[in-house]
Amino acid sequence: MRRGTVIFVVINLIIIGSLINACSTLISLLFENASRFAIPGAEIPAPNSDLNDNRTQLIPKIIHQTYINSSIPAKWKEGQQACVNLHDDYEYMLWTDEKSRAFIAKEYEWFLATFDSYPFPIERADAIRYFILYHYGGIYIDLDDGCNRRLDPLLSYPAWLRRTVPTGISNDAMGAVPQHPFFKFVIGKLADYNRNWVLPYISVMGSTGPLFLSVMWKQYMWEHNQPEEAVRVLMPAEYKGNPWSFFVISKGSSWHGKDAQTIFWMGKHWFFLTVSGFLIAGVVGGALWWLWSMWVMETGKTSHGRKRLSFWRRLSSKDRYELVDRMA
Repeated sequence: MRRGTVIFVVINLIIIGSLINACSTLISLLFENASRFAIPGAEIPAPNSDLNDNRTQLIPKIIHQTYINSSIPAKWKEGQQACVNLHDDYEYMLWTDEKSRAFIAKEYEWFLATFDSYPFPIERADAIRYFILYHYGGIYIDLDDGCNRRLDPLLSYPAWLRRTVPTGISNDAMGAVPQHPFFKFVIGKLADYNRNWVLPYISVMGSTGPLFLSVMWKQYMWEHNQPEEAVRVLMPAEYKGNPWSFFVISKGSSWHGKDAQTIFWMGKHWFFLTVSGFLIAGVVGGALWWLWSMWVMETGKTSHGRKRLSFWRRLSSKDRYELVDRMA
C-alpha cells in the first residue's frame, strides 16, 4: 500500500474515532432500554391496594409544577386540579417565573447569571425543576401531565425519572429526596451545557431539556453504581395509557416551533435519511479520496527525480502540457 493511501486512511480513522468518542454518550442512549433500573410494574401496588399503606416513604409529599404566572390555561386546569384533589395531604408548590428567579437569587446565586442568560423561557422552566427537586425534594409534574391516581408508590424510591420513547428519559415527571446526588450532579452541569445549537429546539433539548437530562443520567450511572445512589426509571406502561398508570396526558409542548416539526419529521423518516446519509458520505468520501490522490500525484517524484507537473496545469491545456513536457 502506498504511503499516501496509508496517511489518508489514518487521518480518516482519527477523525471518525474522535467523533465517536465525543458522541459516545449519545450513541449509548440509542441502545439503552433502562431495564436495569426500571421500576417493575409488579412492584407497584394497584391504585386501591392495601399494600400502598405499607410502603416506606422516602420522598417528601410535595408536588411541584411550573408556569409563567398563577393563571393556569383552561386546557391544563383539569389535570392540575386532579393532582391537587387526589393529594390533599401533599404540599402543592406552583413555581411562577417571578418566584423561580427569586428562589435562584436567594438560594443559588452562583447560577443566577446563567439562569438570566437563557434565551428561551422554557430553559428557565427546565432548570428550576432540577433545583427545586434538589433543594426541597418531592415530585415534579408538567402541567400537561394530569394525575390519574395517587403517587404514593413513587415515594418509596430515593430518585426516579421516566422512560421516554424511542430512547432516553424525560424531565416532565420525576421525583427525589432532598439533596439527592443525581440532582446535585445535574445542577452542577447546567452552566457547562448552556450553548446555542442554532436551532431553538435542539438548543433547548441539549442545554436543559430531556436530551440534556438523558446525557446526565447516563454519565451519572456510569460513575455511581451503589444501590443507594441509583436513579430508578418509571416505564411507559406505568406512566400513561392504562387504568393503573399514574398520569393522563393532555396536549402540551407549547414552546415547539417549526424546527421541532422538522426534527419530528426526520424522526418519522429516519430510515430514508439514514440511507441518504450513507450515500452522501460515500460520495463525499470518494471525492476526498480523489482530491487526495491528485494531491499526492502532484507532489510525488518522477523516476528521474523531478517533480511531476501540477495537476491543475495538466488540466488547463493539453497542448501546453505537451510543450512543457518536451522542454523538461
